[in-house]
Amino acid sequence: MTLQQQDLHARLDAHLARFNRSDAPGLVVGVARDGRALYRKGFGMTSLEHAVANTPATRMRIGSTSKHFTCLAALLLAQDGKLDIDASVRTYMPELPVLAGEPTLRQLMTHTSGYRCYLDLSVITQGINAIGPGVPLAIELRQQDVNFAPGERMLYCNGGYHLLSLIIARVSEMSFEKFLDERIFRVMGMSDTESVGDDLRIRPRMATQHVPDGEGGYLRGLFPSHEVLGEGGIVSTIDDMLKWAAHLRRPGRLGSPDTWREMLEMPTYSSGEVGVYASGLMRTQYRNVETIHHAGGVFGGTCQMLTVPSHALDIVLMSNGAPVDPVALATEFVDIVLGDEVLGPPRQTAEPTSANPGLLGKYLCAAPLQLVEIVEREGGLHASPQNQPYPPQPLIADERGYRIEDGAGARMRVIPHERVASGSVPAIDFIDCGHVVTLTRYEGVPPAEALGAEGLCGEYFSHDADAHAVISMIDGELTLSIRGATGSVRYHLNALTREVWTFEPADASALSAGTARVERSEDKATRFSLNTSRTRGLTFSRIG
Repeated sequence: MTLQQQDLHARLDAHLARFNRSDAPGLVVGVARDGRALYRKGFGMTSLEHAVANTPATRMRIGSTSKHFTCLAALLLAQDGKLDIDASVRTYMPELPVLAGEPTLRQLMTHTSGYRCYLDLSVITQGINAIGPGVPLAIELRQQDVNFAPGERMLYCNGGYHLLSLIIARVSEMSFEKFLDERIFRVMGMSDTESVGDDLRIRPRMATQHVPDGEGGYLRGLFPSHEVLGEGGIVSTIDDMLKWAAHLRRPGRLGSPDTWREMLEMPTYSSGEVGVYASGLMRTQYRNVETIHHAGGVFGGTCQMLTVPSHALDIVLMSNGAPVDPVALATEFVDIVLGDEVLGPPRQTAEPTSANPGLLGKYLCAAPLQLVEIVEREGGLHASPQNQPYPPQPLIADERGYRIEDGAGARMRVIPHERVASGSVPAIDFIDCGHVVTLTRYEGVPPAEALGAEGLCGEYFSHDADAHAVISMIDGELTLSIRGATGSVRYHLNALTREVWTFEPADASALSAGTARVERSEDKATRFSLNTSRTRGLTFSRIG
């Protein structure tokens, strides 16, 4: 090991020292340059239950980092002449309903299909309770509406990747898992990599996923579906993933040049704006270098795979419950390995709140329903669209206003209107994938009697979610209870206006949050629709 490598090891060890524990889950880390491993190490425990530590050989779920393997599988079939990625999805799955146009396979790959996501619908209606094999497809088949017309914009959709996986299985006449194994993993010599569709399956050397229980202990992390396919089913090691990342930069064993060009082609939305989410991979600028990457998250685990092609730098991080943001940590590794001399000026951070304090507050548009809250976090401006439960995202100033970096490939920005005499911003233009909606400052909750809360109480049913809902007043607080096929969840309802409400989790099973739009006949609500980060207009109609 050279002195330079020793210094790199020491710096990375120091950076990761907080994870070097025997009483907590951890992570495995791999860094390579020119296809040669510079750093391979495990931290924390692969199983607290059995007192086994993480090592570079530990196998972990990579979650949505799986997605580009699914896209490659489809493109290999296209290369074989068996599949057309620009054909309608219904060419291969004619049982799918005709809704607002027929999306293509490519649009499934770029999250621009407009289809609703089975996983988000399941989590909205039954929280962490798992659904069985065949249910994801059944949910997609019962939809009578979409999030948007195909190609209009990008909205992350695991359901689209599930459909793509089923199409790959139909066209190849073998299981999706077998196709990945025979056409990709074996060819690449990735002997520790496989697609595992159910967290109840026990596999060799596979880490336990740990979820904090809120009382200082952990629960076993189980994905809320027993049929996880191309949306996030792969299990791997850092060595296999580093091998794969090197091939991603300089493909040779798999796919034609056209196949790899297609993999990295970025979509153009109906607005004319070009996205950054290609086929299961994102292409974004980090300081002075382009990066190709995709993160992944499961219940009790996270992953990030990142490559910097211009410097042949590959980074893979996988955790089984360590409290870590793998996306941020991977870019910190880029900083450490390449340094300021290569990378140039530091990455731009959130606009200081002091630069525009009048922007803080909530902004609302009732139709189409959109809510954006601008908050202060660590002295900077951050945005939270659609009342989401995730940490707010930084507002990065540029020549067009502020862009929102959400980490999932969405293209969003905020353009403040001119400040009024008081110094506050009266409205903002919220731009999503090039589409503009004007939101006005929300000034506060009107008197309770004007909100018509009592008129919301009653029983409702959603055909698309196959779920019943009850809105009731409990101890003076409006509560939304939803029961799906395998479980139930409760939410708190809070009024913004007579027509617009927000909802947040009210029990341990609920994970979703968002906005609700109410339709009434006089004072009585006839139906309401829910928006989350991945679902638009999920309607529940009154039945009692």
